[in-house]
Amino acid sequence: MTMKRVHLIGICGTAMATLAAMLKSRGFDVRGSDQNVYPPMSDFLAEQQITTLQGYTPEHITADLDLVVIGNAISRGNPELEEVLDRKIRYCSLPEAIRDHFLWGARSVVIAGTHGKTTTTSLTGWLLTHGGADPSVLIGGIADNFGGSYRVGGGREFVIEGDEYDSAFFDKTAKFLKYLPDIAVINNVEYDHADIYPDLESIRVAFRRFVNLIPRRGLLLVGADDPEARALAANARCKVETFGLSEGSDWQAHDLKVDGGSTTFNLRRGGEPAGTFEVPLLGAFNVRNALAAMAVGGAVGLSTDTMAAGLRAFKGVRRRMQLRGIVRGVSVYDDFAHHPTAIAETLAGVRSAFPDRRIWAIFEPRSATSCRKIFQSEFARAFAPADRILLPAVFRSSLPDDQRLSTDLLLSDLKAAGKDARYIPRVDDIVETVAKEAKAGDLVVVMSNGGFDNIHQKLLTALG
Repeated sequence: MTMKRVHLIGICGTAMATLAAMLKSRGFDVRGSDQNVYPPMSDFLAEQQITTLQGYTPEHITADLDLVVIGNAISRGNPELEEVLDRKIRYCSLPEAIRDHFLWGARSVVIAGTHGKTTTTSLTGWLLTHGGADPSVLIGGIADNFGGSYRVGGGREFVIEGDEYDSAFFDKTAKFLKYLPDIAVINNVEYDHADIYPDLESIRVAFRRFVNLIPRRGLLLVGADDPEARALAANARCKVETFGLSEGSDWQAHDLKVDGGSTTFNLRRGGEPAGTFEVPLLGAFNVRNALAAMAVGGAVGLSTDTMAAGLRAFKGVRRRMQLRGIVRGVSVYDDFAHHPTAIAETLAGVRSAFPDRRIWAIFEPRSATSCRKIFQSEFARAFAPADRILLPAVFRSSLPDDQRLSTDLLLSDLKAAGKDARYIPRVDDIVETVAKEAKAGDLVVVMSNGGFDNIHQKLLTALG
């Protein structure tokens, strides 16, 4: 049966807008329901002439629907979902929709790993686009080179961010298991998503299954600096290449230098010198992301000169150390970091670029993992490069005390390490504190995987 009219439910605003626009590019009549669609995504959907229905009601499930795509944000009890099940309307998960309508005929380049997926996917998609491969790209964020989170190209490659989060209420397996990897990148593997995975071993199992999907003629690219990622190479039945700063990596960066907003590095490819490169991102973590993108580019046939020019022209990803503004000489950054490793890497990159300037770290424990005390001691170490640390209330206050991250203990550990660390529950009080105490030259790094009550704009307004 040819699918024509598609309805999307339970998919967050950015993902819904992206999938709707991509399906529309293939000739589908697409609409979606959400509880609260607001700018900029509501504006984007309107520009694409995609109907957005407010709220969830059974009346939205009409007789003319051919397919309903169900996101992982809803579960049984949702009125539209119940109507779909009662009437036995054909449905699938978001990753299944992407696979069935875009990936079977493509060369899938799947970027996976606990950290760096969005930046690496954006870098990879941009290098292939810059190099003339004309790929399709699907990113879990907004890449400034594309002005959005997707690109529909005419080339063979489809570059997609491979999320290990679950797929839908009826499918609790990882999204990336649907993406048919021909080339797979695994930057690193750590414990995360505590609401889905009970322990690190369960995450290892998901990644082993992912590696097992790569065909014999495919390619697995693993981060050489991460032992968990390296260990996955033993499960591969395809060619394996490594990338990182470690000696012996197939794609090895060395002699890193951070200057302002960029990092330069020298490359050895297969042990041989392959030139000097510059990426307009900070620190070793982003050099690893760039190496992964270059390794994909090499597999596609791009020259190192072409990739060097592409890296220099990369414009970054929103909410990944995005400079939101400078007021009174105080720079305010927005970063998505919420795992202690990501926080440590982000702050280390900032410190390497600005060794003599004062760094404020404002961190909102919001994700299912960061709200729990799983990484209690790791968080204290993660803030080492910062000078002042401000913590609001833990977002998931409904967690039992024996499971919830202890801000008291975290503050105690930070102060024992000589840090100026404060617990300020309300966002407006954090803003007032920074506005009073920040000085010209200070760097304010706001880290959260949520909206954080629009704190970035509030800070810029208060500073002004």
